[in-house]
Amino acid sequence: MAIIDFFDRGWRSAPDAAAYIQDERAFSFREVGELSCRIAHALQAAGLGCGAKGAVWAGNDVQAWTCTLGLWRANMAWIPVNARNVAEENQALLEAFDCDAVFYQQAYAPAIEALRGALPKVRLWICIETELNAWCAAYPATHPDVEYGLDDVVMLSPTGGTTGTPKGVMNTHRSIQTFVAHYMLGCHYGHGERPVNLAAAPMTHTAGVLSLPTTARGGTVVVVTKPDPALMLGAIARHRVTEFFLPPTVIYRLLEVPGIDQLDFSSLKYFLYGAAPMSVDKLKKAIKVFGPVMAGGYGQTEAPASIALLPPDQHFTGDTLASDERLSSVGRPSPLIRVEIMDERNCILATGETGEICVRGDLVMKGYYKAPDKTAETIINGWLHTGDIGHLDAEGYLYVTDRKKDMLITGGFNVYPSEVEQVIWAHPAVQDCAVIGVPDPQWGEAVKAVVELNPGQSVTAEELIALCKEKLGSVKAPKSVEFMPTLPRSTAGKVLKKDLRAQYWAAAQRKI
Repeated sequence: MAIIDFFDRGWRSAPDAAAYIQDERAFSFREVGELSCRIAHALQAAGLGCGAKGAVWAGNDVQAWTCTLGLWRANMAWIPVNARNVAEENQALLEAFDCDAVFYQQAYAPAIEALRGALPKVRLWICIETELNAWCAAYPATHPDVEYGLDDVVMLSPTGGTTGTPKGVMNTHRSIQTFVAHYMLGCHYGHGERPVNLAAAPMTHTAGVLSLPTTARGGTVVVVTKPDPALMLGAIARHRVTEFFLPPTVIYRLLEVPGIDQLDFSSLKYFLYGAAPMSVDKLKKAIKVFGPVMAGGYGQTEAPASIALLPPDQHFTGDTLASDERLSSVGRPSPLIRVEIMDERNCILATGETGEICVRGDLVMKGYYKAPDKTAETIINGWLHTGDIGHLDAEGYLYVTDRKKDMLITGGFNVYPSEVEQVIWAHPAVQDCAVIGVPDPQWGEAVKAVVELNPGQSVTAEELIALCKEKLGSVKAPKSVEFMPTLPRSTAGKVLKKDLRAQYWAAAQRKI
């Protein structure tokens, strides 16, 4: 299948049904499908097709997403541009990825005008609100004649940038198709039952590809245009939302909304969390508030969003909440891939042993754009080396201990930050935290916790250190704690530990 086929299945089965809803305005499958066809024809007329790249510089917006569908219908690669990035960062991505066409919202026109001259390779600049309809109006609203290859690149995405300069990940019809299959196998709906997906997180990230299984089943995607907790929560009952995704940091904030436990979440079947580790204590609270609907996912840009899944029923053992150990897992590996734990020599380790999580199968990316050396370092003998440390238990559950680059060595002992973070997250005053290694003349690296507190609450550094010593012992306990009003995060919601570490290691270098 081509990636656009997942929209077209819904279009064929329910042409006049609402494919998307935005600000109470419904867009039918027919309306969106026909506009995406016109866009694809116009792109073809401009000489753009397979091998060309197009970006959509916009927030969550149905017309903007229709431009993405148009790119896919022309078999072009979509460059997801996060509108929250600074303009210079997006400029660097578009230049590095050899972008050919840019669709943008009027709100970003000043930034676009400032950088046009610096991007001579871009052949088309189309303002969505003022130019799109006129640009493609003369073209037919019928399916263009396009040949698709399973390994044609359809997404050229920047890596998260949590450990360094983003690379361009080439995902294909094959890898995205495998993601959709994993999702539909893991999130079950009855015959004829149509899902309602809430696109609350940025559609330039996980929320975008998560809309594909919904439209494939003739369901409706409710698009939230602002990251406003009140809008998200209100939309669930109003539109009878059955599924949505948020990163843990946003879920933590939702749980602090006054009166949240009085709202109606009875329509929910799947509340997906992922993109970063989640506090077990806050997960338990989420289950209490939202019901037995939480579903944990694990993936990365190089293997989109579905390496493993912990569905709602596996958060329980019978009628009882599962153990903290089970809740800290990311679930069992998805069925259409193979997952193994490997050591530094690329040998597969036995069950229970800790090493690097490696993935093989059709979910894996084609490679990094114009970076064969980086691709060769990451995909070895067909195995994607994720850079994550973890293990598989006897029941087949996968545990992600930490990022390989985040592990620290203090006094000769390995410390995995996520283990310490779980303890600190459990304190009721803590909103979020990040544990990092900082220079230390005695230990080489010392464990440091950087903590963001819940509004109006307090805890001392000494109390958190004592809690960690009680739960983990003195080696793993932080030697120091620093409080920040807000932790630095990527636009995908991941805490940027590299930014936190940099300030301490830079200061140490200045002292040398």
